[in-house]
Amino acid sequence: MAKAKTICNDNNCPVHHSLRTHGRTFKGTVTEAKSAKTVTVQWQRKHYLPKFERYEKKTTRVHVHSPACIEAKKGDIVKLMECRPLSKTKHFVITEKLGADYAFLAREELLLQAAVPEKEKLKEETNEEKKDVEKEDEKEEKEEDVQ
Repeated sequence: MAKAKTICNDNNCPVHHSLRTHGRTFKGTVTEAKSAKTVTVQWQRKHYLPKFERYEKKTTRVHVHSPACIEAKKGDIVKLMECRPLSKTKHFVITEKLGADYAFLAREELLLQAAVPEKEKLKEETNEEKKDVEKEDEKEEKEEDVQ
C-alpha cells in the first residue's frame, strides 16, 4: 500500500482503517470527481472479435470510493482494488495515486475550447435572426403607414 499524505477518519480507507481488498487490481484515469467520496475511473482494454480476427478497443468505467487521504481529482492516474460492496454501484477503492494523466487533461481542454466557438456561432445566428425579424417588422410598419 502507498503512504497517504494525511491521516483520514474514513472507515472505508484501505490505508488507515480496516477495509480489506481482494480480487482484481486495475490502473485507470479519473474522469469525474464531482462527489465528495466517489470518483469515476476509466481504462481501455482490447476485446477480440473472432469473426473479423481483430481486436477492438473498449472502455471500462467504474465508480470508485476515494478516501480523503488520497485526494484523487480529475485527470489523476490511480491504482484501484476490488473490495466489498460499499454502495449500490461502488465495489472498488483507490489504494494509491500514481500521477497525473496530462494527455487526458489536454484532451478535455481541447474539447472545451471546441465547444465555445459553437456556442458563439449559435449566439451570432440568433442575433442575426432577431435583426432580420426587426427589419421585417419595420418594413411592415412603413407599409401600414403608407396605406
